[in-house]
Amino acid sequence: MDVHILGWIGLAIVVIALITTDIVGHVRKPHAPSMKEATAWTLGYVALAAAFGVAIWAIYGPSFAIQFYSGYIMEWSLSLDNLFVFVIIMSSFRVPREFQQKALLAGIILALIFRAFFIVVGVTLVNRFTWMFFFFGAWLLWTAYSQAREGASEEEEEVEENGFVRFVRRIFPVTDGYIGDRFFYRHSGRTSVTPLFLVVLALGSADLMFALDSIPAILGLTTESYLVFACNAFALLGLRQLFFLIDGLLEKLVFLNYGLAVILGFIGIKLVLHAMHENSVPFINGGQPIHSVPEIGIPISLGVIATTLIVTVITSLIHSRRHKTRS
Repeated sequence: MDVHILGWIGLAIVVIALITTDIVGHVRKPHAPSMKEATAWTLGYVALAAAFGVAIWAIYGPSFAIQFYSGYIMEWSLSLDNLFVFVIIMSSFRVPREFQQKALLAGIILALIFRAFFIVVGVTLVNRFTWMFFFFGAWLLWTAYSQAREGASEEEEEVEENGFVRFVRRIFPVTDGYIGDRFFYRHSGRTSVTPLFLVVLALGSADLMFALDSIPAILGLTTESYLVFACNAFALLGLRQLFFLIDGLLEKLVFLNYGLAVILGFIGIKLVLHAMHENSVPFINGGQPIHSVPEIGIPISLGVIATTLIVTVITSLIHSRRHKTRS
């Protein structure tokens, strides 16, 4: 996929335009979005991603378009797990509802910057060292097992401040409470950071652990850096409104961890099979490719990911409704 510089510029313009729209249209005047507003904007982001896929189809062909749709749906489904942690962080810091939009947007922008770095590193590694597919595949299989084990646990999840946030607390003075929706507050010649600034750092740095799963996973669907970044950008930028749309429904998605485990496990197997086809590891088949094993195509991957997500949501909602009726 040979992407012209204008393609990268166009994608950058779209991302910047979306961020600007959020800042001017939503964050500038602190408010808690209504269900109607959150639904409209969530559908708008999904429609924009769908339109981007159509553009990819028209310019680069159906193969790359399917790779984009597969990657986007997978990143979108994995982002649901992000929202669990985001809800806990917001609750732990007791962020006022009307200030949560600004914190989420700033945290998502920080996460997008971090992920851009991971994408460059990840794509470079798999293009230069084919054995990295074995490593990423094994990592995703372990992550899938961890997700399934977490889904079987009935213990409530708690998120503590990570080391980065604790480090900031030690270096900079922090105000006792929120000062409106400000990140910094200067008083008596002294500048302090507010708890809202710490929330942004917590959101952005917490996303790093999700990037360790999502970046290897999407590399199992496409190694085109343009598509990888686009999938992450559309999925992350749509998280803010998705947060307000489904934060009340997250507790009903009781089988989400199992669904994510299936998706990550499937991509892990796909990576290992692809690694065998590209094998150059000396102690595996004498360093020669193993063409006798099957490879999983992108259309099949798209079907498995979409079906798993739909089944997970439907079965979770049915289970929650039955449990509510019995209680």
